[in-house]
Amino acid sequence: MSKANLQVLPLDATHDRTSFSCGSEPLDRYLQQQVTQDIRRRVTACFVALTSEQLVAGYYTLAATSVPLTGLPSGTAKKLPRYPLVPAVRMGRLAVDQNFKGLGLGGALLADALNRAFVSDIAAYAMLVDAKDAKAAAFYKHHGFIPLPDSPLSLFLPLATASVAGA
Repeated sequence: MSKANLQVLPLDATHDRTSFSCGSEPLDRYLQQQVTQDIRRRVTACFVALTSEQLVAGYYTLAATSVPLTGLPSGTAKKLPRYPLVPAVRMGRLAVDQNFKGLGLGGALLADALNRAFVSDIAAYAMLVDAKDAKAAAFYKHHGFIPLPDSPLSLFLPLATASVAGA
C-alpha cells in the first residue's frame, strides 16, 4: 500500500482499532483500550494514519509538557530565556501496524507530529520523546533528535530546527 493512500486524522469513535498490531503489546493495548479515556480526560491527543479502507496503519500521541532548563544540553540552554521550565510537546507513543512496516510510515508520522506542534497556536520550544529502547532511540536520532544529557533514551528536537528541515 502506498503512503499516498494514507490520511492522518485525529482519532475518533468511527475508527476501528481492534485489528491494529504493531508487535508491541503495550502499544497495541493502549490504542485498543486506553487512548479514548486519555483523550476524554484531555491528557493526550491521538492521530491515526488511515488507509482508504479506514484501517489504522499507525498512530501517535501528543501532549503538552515541559523540560527543566537545566536538563537540556548546556549549549542549547544558554540560548534560551532563564525560565526554570521550557515549554515542549511530548510525543508519548508512535506505532506502525506490522502490515505497514518498512514503508517509511514511522518517519511520515513523526514529520506530521512535528508539523502539528510547529503550527500550533500554543508556543513550544521542542518536541520530546522517550524512546522505549536503543533501537527506538536510533530512529529518533536518525531524524535529528538529540539525547538529553542525563537520560539517553529521552530525546528532543527544537521545533524551529524541524521547520527548517521541512517537517
